[in-house]
Amino acid sequence: MIKILAFETSCDDTSVAVIDSNYCVHSNLISSQVAHEDFGGVVPELASRLHLKNIVHLTEMALKKANCEFNDINAVAVSINPGLIGSLLVGVSFAKSLAYSLQKPLIAVNHMLGHIYANKIENPYLEPPYLALIVSGGHTEIVDFRAIDDFTIIGRTRDDAAGEAFDKTAKLLNLGYPGGPVIDKIAKNGDSKFHRFPRALNQKDEYDFSFSGLKTSVKNYVQSKNEEFLKQHLADIVASVQMAIVDSLVTKTINYAKKSGAKNIIVAGGVSANSLLRKKMEEASFGIGCNVFVPPLKYCMDNAAMIGAAAIEKYERKEFANLQLNAFSTKGTRFI
Repeated sequence: MIKILAFETSCDDTSVAVIDSNYCVHSNLISSQVAHEDFGGVVPELASRLHLKNIVHLTEMALKKANCEFNDINAVAVSINPGLIGSLLVGVSFAKSLAYSLQKPLIAVNHMLGHIYANKIENPYLEPPYLALIVSGGHTEIVDFRAIDDFTIIGRTRDDAAGEAFDKTAKLLNLGYPGGPVIDKIAKNGDSKFHRFPRALNQKDEYDFSFSGLKTSVKNYVQSKNEEFLKQHLADIVASVQMAIVDSLVTKTINYAKKSGAKNIIVAGGVSANSLLRKKMEEASFGIGCNVFVPPLKYCMDNAAMIGAAAIEKYERKEFANLQLNAFSTKGTRFI
């Protein structure tokens, strides 16, 4: 049994984990950067500095919780793309220095692949073929996996990602940052049919997404109402926005699943924590005889355990990186 020390620093969460080749997570520590709340979004330079501040102590704590020492580690894994380049460079530089000093293999992991492999932590025998809906603050894609290195991107966002739509709606309504969790909570008490916000690109056999029009529609709607109305109907408004986002995600994924005959659907990324998305995807997939896999909530957000999970098969195939490894910020799964 091997043990992998994994790092995730792609955005504003510093995370370090120890995971073994049976997908057993021995530790998975996350330091969330609440400092960004004052700015209504992530400040890249601040994120980089906080990663630098936290990563050494977090590594020590992760090893201690896992009852491990550096000599017990068989490899070092790190997310290299996509993400904020300054944040990624902190994790990559630290992982490279550890791999060099410990003389252990270095494994590079695509951040989006990590989100997919978060599903294997509780379903270690899950293998392609499957259809993956990868949906987060910066990404929204439908990817058809025949094998982990043989896949086709079926649809992607043409502008804003679903997570951005949540965040921008929350900002327009002064609900704070990040927007997804607070909207999910408030929407539980609202009427999702209160107002029908637009679902873009809803033509047959169209699998791309677009959420910028939804953002503009929400902005215009909010500006057209007085403060008392917005306060009185806040839950109804956010429930209606949430339904517009989820409806688009579920409809396009299920339509392609029916067309392709997919039997397994994976939902991955931070937005996979949304309770309505989980419910609607399970209901719709049941209707077509398809299985749905969604990570436990603690593995939906950015975390190092998912990076380590994605590194296990790379370790077994001896797909190691050299010390010239560099981070890059280009979006998407096409660089897996």
